[in-house]
Amino acid sequence: MAVAALLDSQLSLVFDMGLDENGKAITKRKNYNNVKTSATPDQLLQEAQAIVSLQTETLLYVERNDTNQITE
Repeated sequence: MAVAALLDSQLSLVFDMGLDENGKAITKRKNYNNVKTSATPDQLLQEAQAIVSLQTETLLYVERNDTNQITE
């Protein structure tokens, strides 16, 4: 049976940057590396809210990107 080992986590904040001349939404992504792999979703959201309070753009959503190593 395969086993997945969590190696690394990254926090991504996606911001609304308005619309382009064709009316298409423009977004900006800010990535934060070296997130503790043991961090809970509540802890990540709390950190994201602290970061967003320092920004002028509107936050669209928060993502957690995990890197796993899969072995047998």
